[in-house]
Amino acid sequence: MKRNLTIGTRRSQLALWQANYVADALRRHDPELSVQLQHIVTQGDKILDVPLARIGGKGLFTTELERRLLDGTIDLAVHSLKDLPADVPDGLCLAAITARHHVHDAFVSNTYATLESLPAGACIGTSSLRRRAQLLHTRPDLVVSDLRGNVDTRLKKLDDGQYDAIILAEAGLQRLGRADRICQLLPVTTMIPAVGQGALAIETRADDMSLRQALAFLNDQDTAAAATAERAFLAAINGSCQVPVGVYGTVRNGTLTLQSIIAAPDGSQVCRTTTQGPVADSAAIGKEAACTLLDDGGRRILTDLGITPTY
Repeated sequence: MKRNLTIGTRRSQLALWQANYVADALRRHDPELSVQLQHIVTQGDKILDVPLARIGGKGLFTTELERRLLDGTIDLAVHSLKDLPADVPDGLCLAAITARHHVHDAFVSNTYATLESLPAGACIGTSSLRRRAQLLHTRPDLVVSDLRGNVDTRLKKLDDGQYDAIILAEAGLQRLGRADRICQLLPVTTMIPAVGQGALAIETRADDMSLRQALAFLNDQDTAAAATAERAFLAAINGSCQVPVGVYGTVRNGTLTLQSIIAAPDGSQVCRTTTQGPVADSAAIGKEAACTLLDDGGRRILTDLGITPTY
């Protein structure tokens, strides 16, 4: 393996935290290794005044990094796994998926302690169709308003009184030292997380076997198995991080349990299922869950959004 590595990363505080987390782990693992970061601006970073669901497409936060990998400008890219499309481009691979921590969505408010305590008509901010659909399914009396920007920008908009509450990923708040802003962690029964939420993905060139082997120590087998099922689900519905689906896998004693939903954006319909099986069948479990929900009304929901499922 080369002794000088370049990690590609977005410029946001959270992305830099994630890239530095991996860089520090690599340096500890091999003190003679030189690791540097290269900042890359993605399409999702450039368009900040339009809800993500309206921008459309896949790879809003990853395509530019993958181009740099393919042209050899960078050696590896660090992504929030939830931002990574289910299909990895030819010539690239996921060398490691880190252990997942802080998987939940967090309710943040300066006035109210819980989602349940919000009064009817309160304004809650999120840019995620997944969150919007589940919020409105639970609380159809709320007003859900679009919210874009990095973590600090979103918190400032809350502090400025633009929203009564906002929903953010627990992982991002924890990583940036903002855990004190969390009022409530939303249970999975209320809010199923996004595909890969809470985990980091390390992407590199498929033919760089020495680097792939060097990164293997960062891979967490249980998280990788859960992510395999979640991403197989996403591939089967031909989805992206901008569609109203939630999938969350957990592994215990060799058994994978996958909770998943496909929901109408207005919360009027939620198709939900729980699927189990051996860890070795992770991909098949994800596909099975997708097929179950597609047959249970999910196909119509996605078709109405202009999405044609693979199965």
